[in-house]
Amino acid sequence: MWSGNLKTAIASLRSAKWRSLLTMLGIIIGVSSVITVVSLGEGLKQQVVGQVHGLGSDVLTVRPGKLVSSGSTRQNINLLAFLSTSTLSEQDVSTISKLPSVAVAVPVDFVTNSAAGDGQQLDNVSVLGTGPELYNLLHPKMDSGAFFTEDNLSDNVAVIGSGVATRLFGGLNPIGHTLSILGQDFIVRGAFTPSAGGLISAQQSDLNQTIFLPFIPAKNLVSGRTNILQILVKTNPGTSPDVAAADIRHQLLQNRGGSEDFSVLQQRQLLDLTSNVVNTATGFTTGLAAVALLVGGIGIMDIMLVSVSERTREIGIRKAIGATNRQILSQFLIEGLVLTIGGGFIGILVSLIIFGLLRLYTGLHPVITPMVMILAVAVSITVGLIFSGAPALKAARKHPIDALRG
Repeated sequence: MWSGNLKTAIASLRSAKWRSLLTMLGIIIGVSSVITVVSLGEGLKQQVVGQVHGLGSDVLTVRPGKLVSSGSTRQNINLLAFLSTSTLSEQDVSTISKLPSVAVAVPVDFVTNSAAGDGQQLDNVSVLGTGPELYNLLHPKMDSGAFFTEDNLSDNVAVIGSGVATRLFGGLNPIGHTLSILGQDFIVRGAFTPSAGGLISAQQSDLNQTIFLPFIPAKNLVSGRTNILQILVKTNPGTSPDVAAADIRHQLLQNRGGSEDFSVLQQRQLLDLTSNVVNTATGFTTGLAAVALLVGGIGIMDIMLVSVSERTREIGIRKAIGATNRQILSQFLIEGLVLTIGGGFIGILVSLIIFGLLRLYTGLHPVITPMVMILAVAVSITVGLIFSGAPALKAARKHPIDALRG
């Protein structure tokens, strides 16, 4: 019976190919969108986890705002703190670096988002001021040149990301070229290799679109003002991260008269925080993408109701020669399932094509898992059963005499 109904369903859908394809379009868009969003979130999470692990467990991160409201990073994330104005200062960096449990404290200071070079103007880059110690904390790979050192603390030199190098200088070696930032010239000293990262990454910027300057020249560009995004702190050998975190927190509270408008994050907390941010963003976007599945399901219900109306005489003839309500019900349910499952598999193929394009033309690295594939198929089956149920019941309940008369 099932094989016969399946053949009948396929034959019926083939007789109206374009209508069937357009009906599946909502399912295709919904499934491909959900898989793409979830896989992008998983890929971003793995990239951030790799970056945080690369920092090491002895590196702490101090960020402005109370990101964790009550000591539990998993349940009380304050997302609004990401939008707060930074209150971290040079005094904070100086006092933290003098703590006996701290080996080095490195600020990451935002300067501007524009730069120019070789006649090209970029208005969507991150120009950051920092110290030479940052290189030993982040361990970025250099494509050419080198990171600035203690000898360059007051020099107008810059280290640029691969995206900046490509957009400003094309295929030329950028070393020795000049950048103009807020009216001052900086000599390119080094360039990073392409890397993955984003605003919630360990360095809180995309390395590909970042320009690093020594802290003093960077501060001089904006008349001595600072906007420190974070402070990376490396603990002394043999010092527990818990002890160092407590020392830093105590010192910053002293600097602020007891006001705790900052967060001191250890490796595990930073992992939890970034994972929660990614999961929240992924869940919200997935919810929006899932609306397409709902619309697709409604479209399938609509087209199945039309199909039942068009095939009233067929239903009457089948019932007249002995077909039961259950057989009629299964026939139309299978037609709906063929539409949704077919749309689900096409959606998976579309998402795989999107993954390939993202990997070829962007720095994003989505990660697709078998569980996502299984979930996509399960959702397709569920949508088929739910939205084909009403039309199938309507067909099954038709009286053969009324159906033949119609």
